[in-house]
Amino acid sequence: MMTDQTVDTPRIVILISGTGSNMVTIAEQARAGDIPGLVAAVISNRPDVAGIQHARDRDLPTEVLDHKAFDSREAFDAALIPVIDQYQPDLVVLAGFMRILSADFVRHYQGRMLNIHPSLLPKYQGLNTHQRAIDAGDEEHGVSVHFVTEELDGGPVVIQAAVPVLEDDDAATLQRRVQQQEHIIYPIAVKWFVEGRLKMTDNGVTLDKQPLPASGVRLTD
Repeated sequence: MMTDQTVDTPRIVILISGTGSNMVTIAEQARAGDIPGLVAAVISNRPDVAGIQHARDRDLPTEVLDHKAFDSREAFDAALIPVIDQYQPDLVVLAGFMRILSADFVRHYQGRMLNIHPSLLPKYQGLNTHQRAIDAGDEEHGVSVHFVTEELDGGPVVIQAAVPVLEDDDAATLQRRVQQQEHIIYPIAVKWFVEGRLKMTDNGVTLDKQPLPASGVRLTD
């Protein structure tokens, strides 16, 4: 069911670098009223990625700020902040935003920026997580949504979903199953935040004023 957007509706800005599949899922749930927030803008650091067209197809405001036009990470981040802030976001969502963020940028959005990472954090921070899980002989793998802090992929976890690692899995097949879980748990975390139920504190994360464990809420495939 469609909902009327008012000035009091929480505003979400989504940052992408590629196809934006999580962005599309969140935007469609917001438009349907399942997430009580407004996707105010979709911003990419790469021109001509599919995700920007997906956003435009849904009549979402879009911006492109090419990181290659800047001499340093700090210069790019300093330019990105006013692009984001013109949309007055209550929440910044990193949805496949393939940038290591500067400390000043992270501090600017402290407590109101979420990221999704394809591993069961704290395992496998960084890249190539699916192959690393296979190489390690793990029986399960998965995905985590976490608040962003200055430690790369190290912020407190909100929610995780696990999938089994099958004997015939390669990185591509495992990635596809993990991505299915991404599209389930990221909208849940966004919904909790815009409803005012989810908060980052000095001691971790609370949901409905109750502290969450280090692994957050855990879903199992």
